[in-house]
Amino acid sequence: MLGEVLGVERRRRWSEDEKLEILSEVGIGGVSVTQVAQRHEITRSQIYGWRRDLKKKGLWSPDRGAVFLPVDFSSCPEPASAPAPSRSVPVELRLSNGRCLRFDSGIDEEALTRLIRAVDAA
Repeated sequence: MLGEVLGVERRRRWSEDEKLEILSEVGIGGVSVTQVAQRHEITRSQIYGWRRDLKKKGLWSPDRGAVFLPVDFSSCPEPASAPAPSRSVPVELRLSNGRCLRFDSGIDEEALTRLIRAVDAA
């Protein structure tokens, strides 16, 4: 049986930056995965696949775009009857580059700052 090719085969290559840009469109202003897929002429499953692959590489996080603002507690007066801290707790910090940093809440402020800068620059 002979086959015939109807139309032009189109295989596009997407860079990781392009994939991240497309993935970031989902959910903004209520835009669905289907709408983003149609806009870029790709399938929904392709978007989900990209999301899965980029998560494995540490480049995509569902919290992507979350903004953390610095807080200075030094100017806040401490209550006179403040209980002593009972124990430190584990903290998870998601950086803007998609990396995740886990540390103990009792870590020194300067050490934490150096650690965040080192992980963010890596």
